[in-house]
This record gives sequence, structure tokens and C-alpha cells, in this order.
Amino acid sequence: MFDRIAELAIRRTRLVLIVASVAVVLMGVVGAGAFGKLVGGGFDDPSSESSRAATVIEERFGGESNLILLVGAAEGSIDDQGVAADAQALLADLRAEPTLEQVFSYWDTGSPDLRSEDGRQALVFAHVVGEDTDQAEHAKKVISTYTGDREDGLVVQAGGGGGVNHDMQAQLNKDLLLAEGIAVPLILVLLLLVFGTVVAALLPLAIGLIAIIGTFAGLAVLGGVTDVSVFAINLTTALGLGLGVDYALLMISRFREQLAAGLDVHVAVRNTVRTAGRTVAFSAATVAAALAALLVFPQSFLRSFGYSGIGVVAVAAISTLLVMPALFVLLGHRINKGRLPWLKPGRAESRAPMWGRLARTVMRRPALTALPVLAVLLLAASPLLGITFGTADERVLPEDADSRQVSTALQENFAGNDDAALHIVIDQPVDEAALDAYAGELAGLTGVVRVETSAGTYVDGQAAPSAPGNEALGLPEAQRINVVTTLTPKSDAAQDLVHEVRTLAAPADSEPLVGGTDAELIDSNASIGGWLPLAAALVVVSTFVLLFLFTGSVVQPLRALVLNLISLGAALGVVTWIYQDGNLASLLGFTPQPMDSTMVVLMFCIAFGLSMDYEVFVTSRIKELHDLGADNETAVTRGLGHTGRVVSAAACLLAVSFFAFVTSQISFMQMFGVGTGLAILIDAVAIRGVLVPAAMRLLGRSAWYAPAALRRLHGRVGLSEGGPAEPAPAPEAVLVKDPVRAR
Repeated sequence: MFDRIAELAIRRTRLVLIVASVAVVLMGVVGAGAFGKLVGGGFDDPSSESSRAATVIEERFGGESNLILLVGAAEGSIDDQGVAADAQALLADLRAEPTLEQVFSYWDTGSPDLRSEDGRQALVFAHVVGEDTDQAEHAKKVISTYTGDREDGLVVQAGGGGGVNHDMQAQLNKDLLLAEGIAVPLILVLLLLVFGTVVAALLPLAIGLIAIIGTFAGLAVLGGVTDVSVFAINLTTALGLGLGVDYALLMISRFREQLAAGLDVHVAVRNTVRTAGRTVAFSAATVAAALAALLVFPQSFLRSFGYSGIGVVAVAAISTLLVMPALFVLLGHRINKGRLPWLKPGRAESRAPMWGRLARTVMRRPALTALPVLAVLLLAASPLLGITFGTADERVLPEDADSRQVSTALQENFAGNDDAALHIVIDQPVDEAALDAYAGELAGLTGVVRVETSAGTYVDGQAAPSAPGNEALGLPEAQRINVVTTLTPKSDAAQDLVHEVRTLAAPADSEPLVGGTDAELIDSNASIGGWLPLAAALVVVSTFVLLFLFTGSVVQPLRALVLNLISLGAALGVVTWIYQDGNLASLLGFTPQPMDSTMVVLMFCIAFGLSMDYEVFVTSRIKELHDLGADNETAVTRGLGHTGRVVSAAACLLAVSFFAFVTSQISFMQMFGVGTGLAILIDAVAIRGVLVPAAMRLLGRSAWYAPAALRRLHGRVGLSEGGPAEPAPAPEAVLVKDPVRAR
């Protein structure tokens, strides 16, 4: 297959490049519509109890209040006649909006619970209609029209789910531009330092750009048929840029190495595609297999990252394998044009004696050199012993975000946090006596400040005579109950209350469904925990099978899995120490909180896949030399000498694209960038530089062991390149001759 790809590039160079250019333009046209089709949210399991409660409330009662407006008076009290008149005018305008339903406020109900304790602020609740994409657009329009310092003297801020999603998407766009504005110039500078020539440095950026454009096109198509998270854009840009650069870097290094050995351009292209091209294809398969595990989770947030990640890997690999060889043929020796005068010549040489010497040193005393590194990595992983899990909320936003300020005001200035209330729905008829008894029990639970039903409002275990019921909460065929508490949202006490409510005896043998933010947290963690073993098994099995097909050994896949888990544990431990325990919070500008369970799963799958990326880079060269008859120590030493510079450069470039998200004002995206970048660097330096040669030395010849039956299987279906290719000066290598010249 790789020979055919090389021949296509050689014989149909211009056709390949023309078709690729047309494809990029078409993908760009389609991908331009991706931003309008992506949605926020997606953190919940649609089959969970809290999601089913939200669905019943949507179908029976018109939906939950997903937009909260905090209305304040610039001067005086909200009860002043002029302020009240302005507020009524605002309410009339809101009710006239076709995208809003169920608008109610303090000025309608007179409820003291909707008025701040200092009398300067009051609440307006509304339900924004539409599916997720339409809902986001509707909320954006309402927020831009009615919030801010108004001419009538009112100060309006938006919160609730609609406000949080609006602020997240607005902040995401700013963060993305800033991150890419930092990453692209830095990557270009690093590429210039790696290659020493302008032409060679620009080619990887071209592949990265194709990967990003192609994935945007795929997301635009998927966004028309299923929910795709807007945060998938971040992964697309970071991973597309990083993997495009990685794969192109490997190909360019091997091609220039072939040219430096005095080979003809066509022979160099054939050798490059047959060796480095095979490595790219196999590396892409291992990364895609790790990311495919995200598709087993029901949360559209995680599935979206699976879609975008697999798309990025596929487009980056395909463009590298098809476009890059054609560019090599077109450019030939001109790939070394534009040499920077202050850099030393010889940048085409991919060998790094330092990495070879390091490998040789480690293999002389494997235990002595590996144990300190292993101890440091295990120490870095130790914060995982105290890890706790949560879900994303307004605290991931900067403190000056409107939706976060609204949430803070609800917790500090109002009697109970309506935005964090438990929503109980009973999808069947309930008589008034049974409803009264059930609501009374709910109102007697610790932390509950009031219970709102169609029959009345309940406080301290009994109905409050001065607070009538809300008829909108009751239907002949269903009942809705709101449980408002003073508990801190997502705290242990709030979660305990959810469990207590769910175990409470239901009225008339009904099956109440409990929803709300705290219930969503419990259900999300349970869902992820339930699907995690299957996802982990898929990652392990697919990785093991692919590495076996690649190496013919059953020991190499096990060694790779163990070392990858060690590096991932260290990276996740450091991230937990920072973002959960609050270290460096003032420097990085975030609010410490429990680790977002979806982001932990996401970091694991992506970092694991990228670790396998470098595993394949290194193992491919070691296996080439081993297949040529080199002993284990020689194969490892020379293999790392060949790949060390490429792997370290690729790791730095890929880490830069993720570390750029440190500038993000959304804390879980910042955490994602820091964690993934750390995992990449730890893997490239500590694992590939020290633990891999140590493990190979300790394993000795058994590193390539496979039972006889599996050896025969690998002989029939294993992936091999049919003859490794190396530059002429390398005594351990064999050149692939040009078949055309041979004839």
C-alpha cells in the first residue's frame, strides 16, 4: 500500500496537489458553518433520572426556568414606585419576546424569596424555548438586548443555564483566538530551529491547517444530525495543529535524511513513505483507537471530542500520507531552501547523539537510573489519592462574568438559591392529601428552606398559610415540586440531600423523578463511572492488538501500557494538585473546585493516544534495527539516537499547542491544556528517554517474545514495511533500491 502511495505521488504529482487544493477549499466552505451548529452543555446522560425529570418537565410544564435575570436599582430600592414601574415595563417587553415563556418575577408574585435581603435586587425567571442550538441563539439575543446598565436606571445581569452557556461561548471565542495567536508563531519559531530552513518549517503548518479545516467540515456535517459540543473546536485546533506538525515532522526528517545520504529524490520519497509513512499510519490508528473510547459515553460533550479527535487524526494522517510525498517530489532538494544563516548546517541529520548516549547510560545501570525517575513520577501521581469529582458550572468562568456574579448573589443575598433547587416531577395523578404529606416531609429535611407545590408552599415541615401554592406546578395528570435549599450547590451536604429525597417514600406508590444541578452531578458521575470500565477495556484491548500487529511481540504492548499509565498518572496528579487543591490558583487565575469528571476522562483518552503516538515513533526505529539483526541494546541505543530529536521536537511542538490554553479564562479548558501538555512532555522525556531503555534492558530478549501460535499469526497478518530503509552512512541500515533503476 505504501509503495502505491509513493508511486502515485511520483507519477501524478500535480494531480494529487490539485485535487488536494480543491478538497481543502470545499472543506473550508463547509467547515465555515460549523460554529453555528455547535452547542453548549452536553454534560448529562440523557437516560439518567435527572435528565428524564427535565424531559417530563419540558413536555408537561413547558420546561424549567433556564434564564435568570438579576435586576437591580441604580439608586434606591426595588420597591420604589419609579423602579417598580420600570421593572414592569421590562417584564412587558420580555413577555412580548416570542422566544421566552413562563416569565415571572418578584414584581408579579410579591414573594420575599425573590427579593434580596438588602432590597436592592430582585429576580426575573424565564424559559428560553427551542432545541440546544436555537436556545443558545435566543438567549444570546435576549441577553444582548436587555442586560447591562439600562437607560431606565435598572442594572440587569443574566444568569442561570442560559446565562452560563452564553458567557462560556463568548469567552471560548476570545480564548481560542488568543491561544492560536500564541501557539502558531511559537510553533513556527520552533520549526525553524528544528529544521533550519524556511521551506521545511512551513510544510508542517500546512498539514496542520488542512487537518483543522477538514475536521471543521466534519463537525459542520455532524452538527446537523446530532449534538456536537462547541468545546470540540478547542481540541480540533490544538490537536490538528499538533498532530499535523508531528506527522509532517517525522516525514520531513526522514526525507531530508535520505537526501543527505545522496539518494535520488524519487528513491528518497519511496523510502520515506515506506518507513515514516507506515509509522504515521500506524500511529494515527493507535491515537484514533484511544479516542474512539470516548464514543461509548452517552454524554454528548465527551462524544463530541471523540468525533473531533478521530476526525483530526484521520485528516492529519491522510493529508500527510498523500499531500506530503507529492510536495517532496515537487520541491526535491529545494526543501532545504531558505536556510537561516545563523544556524549551523547539517540540520537534515535527524540523529541525536545525546539521546543515544542517554539510552546507553540507562541500559548500563537500568535499575539505578530508572528508580529515581519512577519515584518522582509516583510522587507526582500521589494527589490522585484525594481526588474528588464534580461537573462544570459557573465557577469555571472568571469572577467578573455576569452569570457567575448572578450565582454568587443568589447564594449570598437571597433566602435560598432558586437556581440550584431540586426539581421533582411525578408523571401521574396525585391527590391533594398525598401531595400535602409528601411536601411536608420534604420541607422537614435538613437544609430545605421551602418546598413549592400547586397545593401550597411548605416551610419547616408544614404548609405556610401566608404563601399560597403555584397552580402552574400542578396538572390533572402530573405534579411538579420545587425544593429550595440553603445548601452550597454541589457540596457533600447537597448531594446527601438528593440521596435522601430519592429514598423518601413516594405519594400514592408513584415514581418521582428528581432533577436539578445537584442531581445532575450525582447522575453524571454515576454514568461516567458505569461506562468507564468498558471505555478503558476498549483502549487497552485495541492498543494491545495494534501494537502486537506492529511489533509481533506480546511483551511490548504490555510494557507500553504500563509506562503510559505511569506517565498519565503523574500528569493527572499534578493537575489535581493545581486545580483541585488550589495550588497556583492566584497565578493562573481560577477558582479551585473538584475535578471535572468529563475532563479527566477526556485528558486520559487524549493523552493516552498521544503517548502511543510517540511509542510508535520510537518503537518503529528500534524494531527496524532489531529486524536487521542488531542485538537488543544496540537496537534501543541507535533507535533512540535516530528518533530522540524528532520525538523531543514533536513533543515540544505539540505541547505548545496545548499549553497555549493556559491563557483561557475557562478553568476546565485551562486545566485540559496544562494536563495534556504535561502528559506529552513527561512521556517524551521521562518515559521515552529513561524508562523505555531501562525496561528494554531488563526485559532483554524476552522484550520481543510471543507464543509460537501468535508468531505464526503475526507472520500472516502483521504489519511490516517489507524492508527498512536507512541512509547509506548508517552501518546498521539497508537502502531500498529504486526498482526503476534496477530494471
